[in-house]
Amino acid sequence: MISIHKTVLLNETIDGLNLSDGATVLDATFGGGGHSVEICRRYRKVKIIAIDQDKSVWEKAKSKFRDCDCEITFINKNFADLGGLENIDGIIFDLGLSSDQLENSSRGFTFLKNEPLLMTMKENPGEEDLTAKDIVNAWSEKSLADILYGYGEEKYRGRIASGIVESRKKKKIETTFDLVNIIEHAVPASYRKGKLHFATRTFQALRIAVNDELGTLEKGLEQGFKFLKNEGRMCVISFHSLEDRIVKKFYSTKGGSASGGKENRVARIITKKPIIASSEELKINIRARSAKLRILEKI
Repeated sequence: MISIHKTVLLNETIDGLNLSDGATVLDATFGGGGHSVEICRRYRKVKIIAIDQDKSVWEKAKSKFRDCDCEITFINKNFADLGGLENIDGIIFDLGLSSDQLENSSRGFTFLKNEPLLMTMKENPGEEDLTAKDIVNAWSEKSLADILYGYGEEKYRGRIASGIVESRKKKKIETTFDLVNIIEHAVPASYRKGKLHFATRTFQALRIAVNDELGTLEKGLEQGFKFLKNEGRMCVISFHSLEDRIVKKFYSTKGGSASGGKENRVARIITKKPIIASSEELKINIRARSAKLRILEKI
């Protein structure tokens, strides 16, 4: 199966890396490989280190690199678990869920398809791996409400958590549609008719909890910054306020403003305000509407 993912903020990200021929780039969230392919097209003899904990993304994207003048190495790991890299010229963190994972993974990332309620980034999760099904069937009502608010900023968290607990007393919650049905009956009619789908925040919260996305992001940013050489750049694309808050705080700390002034800074913030998608991009990729790109340069 070929990747269908449309890369967000493609040109803005690659321009922001400020690369040259022979550069070494860490694509920490490989996904559909769009950023890496374009880097290989623009620059000669580039070395790409591609990371993703979902091994299937490489199988879908590797054919794109057949005619490229670059060396690419795929590593099947989470970007927070890597060590031993050095002299990296540029790092990309594209934190969005890829279209391939939404449409083709069959792991329950989307509320628009009836799939097993897994939501793990791993292609083949084992019994030891946490899933969304584990959470909705075993966690307490308070814990459910807490993650719905903390990770999804869901204002009807109490009603949804109560609905989940009551429903699982009757039968186990197995699929995405099981969960959507519970949410639909828990929230007010006005919420069901809103611009944002009523299940969006719950699904986001469960996915973040299953994959420890925020904790992983904090570790990954620290790891990645260590790998960068001086004048190397880090580009991070976030898709919701929780991610963007972490990125903004990390950049501020490295840039000096959050650690006692410019004399303590080890990096330069390139983007005082995040870069967002143009109107032209939004016409062809509506999923870019919430994307924010921030760029940091090590000094």
